[in-house]
Amino acid sequence: MQKILITGAAGFLGSHLCDRFIAEGFHVIAMDNLITGDIKNIEHLFKLQQFEFYHHDVTKFVHIPGELDYILHFASPASPIDYLKIPIQTLKVGSLGTHNLLGLAKEKKARILIASTSEVYGDPLVHPQNEEYYGNVSTIGPRGVYDEAKRFQESITMAYHTYHGLETRIARIFNTYGPRMRLNDGRVVPAFIGQALRGEDLTIFGDGLQTRSFCYVDDQVEGIYKLLFSDYIYPVNIGNPDEITIKDFAEEIVKLTDTNQKVVYKPLPIDDPMQRQPDITKAKEVLDWEPKIDRSQGMRLTLNYFKEFSKEELQKSEHRDFM
Repeated sequence: MQKILITGAAGFLGSHLCDRFIAEGFHVIAMDNLITGDIKNIEHLFKLQQFEFYHHDVTKFVHIPGELDYILHFASPASPIDYLKIPIQTLKVGSLGTHNLLGLAKEKKARILIASTSEVYGDPLVHPQNEEYYGNVSTIGPRGVYDEAKRFQESITMAYHTYHGLETRIARIFNTYGPRMRLNDGRVVPAFIGQALRGEDLTIFGDGLQTRSFCYVDDQVEGIYKLLFSDYIYPVNIGNPDEITIKDFAEEIVKLTDTNQKVVYKPLPIDDPMQRQPDITKAKEVLDWEPKIDRSQGMRLTLNYFKEFSKEELQKSEHRDFM
């Protein structure tokens, strides 16, 4: 049985990856410091012999006994509210954490895939964004702690590939949604659904004409899985190119939830990207991958997940306190 280490395993994407690799017959070693992750996302796996969990911060030395075949590095805050509240930790997990895991991969002769992000493109001047675009990022802006951590992560990963011959893969992940998202993590999908279910007005930042492209989590996991086992060493966009404005998306959520909420507008945060749409030509060619689940189907599945929340859980409006 091959072994895979998944960092950020108790988070949204990490937990779904744990499920996928368990289903594929792997021994999964899950690691998370639980600063933004939730043990509830993986507690159903604890009874399995082929699953183990380490409560550990990857910015500190990482040791895994015995053989290790693969590493998926998904540890990082991933929402603007998170990385604006914990900017130093965000920078450290992308730099020190990545360095530690690349060192572990080198020691174990394991293949490592790192979770990069569409945020490496910043507020893009090219649309849609392809992997050859270098980005438009402010190094000192409030979002820079996340964007630059991920850009550094890509650079050090390629350096380990070039100078140590390490087997590396880089996934540039675009907006992903689905069950196990945190209700109050600040991202637009859970924010809109939570507001609608509570009977609150839907909040749009800016004029609502900024665009996003939402990929359902099962499609995202399939793309990551295919990339890990491909022979392609350069970054690959994994996302859904079906682009929509935030204003139109708010209207979709109102219809989906069968509510009658108003939409209210607030100022746009600094450096918030105005356009976000992946060019997935490379993923189609290299991985034979493209998303299968359309937004209407994926949003219904996501809504059903949040509908299971108790009234008390839905009413928790405070974001996680990291102090």
